[in-house]
Amino acid sequence: MACNGSGCQSNCYKDEEEAESGAYCAPSTELTKGGTTATDLLANKLCAKCKVKEAISGYGGIDDGRFCADCFRSNLFGKFRFAVSSTAMISPTDKVLVAFSGGPSSRVALQFVHEMQQRSQKNFDASRDRSLPVFGVGVVFIDESAVTPIPSPEMEKTVEDITLIVSSLAPPAKELHVVPLETIYSSDSGDGKDRLAKLVHSVNDPTGREDMVLYLRMLALQKVASEYGYSRLVLGSCISRIACHVISATVKGQGYSLPADIQYVDARWEIPVVLPLRDCLAQEINLLCRLDGLKTLELSEGPRAGINGLVSCFVALLQEENPSRECTIVRTAGKLIPFQFNRIPEISDDNVPLATRRRQKRYNLKSNESVSSELFCSLCNSPLDKSENVDLNNLDSFSAVCCSSCWFQILPKDPSSMERFYSDLPQSIVARGKQDRNGNLNILREQIKDCLLSDTEDET
Repeated sequence: MACNGSGCQSNCYKDEEEAESGAYCAPSTELTKGGTTATDLLANKLCAKCKVKEAISGYGGIDDGRFCADCFRSNLFGKFRFAVSSTAMISPTDKVLVAFSGGPSSRVALQFVHEMQQRSQKNFDASRDRSLPVFGVGVVFIDESAVTPIPSPEMEKTVEDITLIVSSLAPPAKELHVVPLETIYSSDSGDGKDRLAKLVHSVNDPTGREDMVLYLRMLALQKVASEYGYSRLVLGSCISRIACHVISATVKGQGYSLPADIQYVDARWEIPVVLPLRDCLAQEINLLCRLDGLKTLELSEGPRAGINGLVSCFVALLQEENPSRECTIVRTAGKLIPFQFNRIPEISDDNVPLATRRRQKRYNLKSNESVSSELFCSLCNSPLDKSENVDLNNLDSFSAVCCSSCWFQILPKDPSSMERFYSDLPQSIVARGKQDRNGNLNILREQIKDCLLSDTEDET
């Protein structure tokens, strides 16, 4: 957002020209409330917000050296709270599932959701009629040891640590779900682990293999959320991760579907996915974990190969040279037109406060601010541009309704290999592919209906 005043001290951009070059606003020399100038604050290393405590520095973020520890934490939580409230992504009647990997981002996401729940509980206890419910919270960890080189003892230790982290949170209690990735297959078949390994290792491209695991992980998260009655799925994706996704998706040819993945809300799934840390940098999140002593975990999955690893290193290098680069990448991608499913469906429940419903109407996308998508990739569920990506002459085939990225990086080229790949797919993907193909046939009939003869018309 561009500056509209001369006294800006928030490191935002003065205008669009400076936004492109990455220049910051110069600190104002005007007096603050305490009679101290901004130049004095910088010289004395005082917090730019409270102007009393010493500012912390050395973490490399945009606000490096501007806030003290308390104000830094308050500022970071404010970003989270604004994302949640402005998009109405969590309402009092929701049951929220936090995807937890043990990393800093998911740890902070869990901590902030927990603090929101605690505040709601205090308000509930303090109210006389107790008419406002408190949203529920659950935590899920997906065990991917079947397809990643993680030693069994390390995975067991990770599960123990996660259990301790979740159980150590103050009430209200959170239910923990530790789910192996192979549970995406039917529980009736005992060969899920073998089928999963064969499916993933049948993808020869390293980038495609990583992306395939990512798609299967989302499938597992959705399965847990649906089976246990959750209404929201919280991911810990931050600016740094989204910036990497913007570039990697562009390189892979996913430009059309890119706007779907970078919004606060993604309701194309059965359980809407929300990103409350979308405005937070990885450097800020890491610092908060150190300041608050939040325990984080890191599994030894080995080096990342392919496009995803290269892009991650590239963006990290850009961020070292200029701490505003990641924000610039995400802000630029944010100008793309989102899809209609990038919003929470409007709430009609009378138990939801009127203020929440008003905020939702105020901030939700309008129909003229988004585009609709009727076609989705059978494999990764990305929205498709029907004029370019779908073979309408061969809609009976699973691969006919797949995006170009899945075509080139995941799907086997040999017909016999494709048959084996298809047979190893989870039933939920196969069923979704059939449903999409049936829907696409209806779209095709609608497009050519003026050229069809009715049953009562004479062909002659």
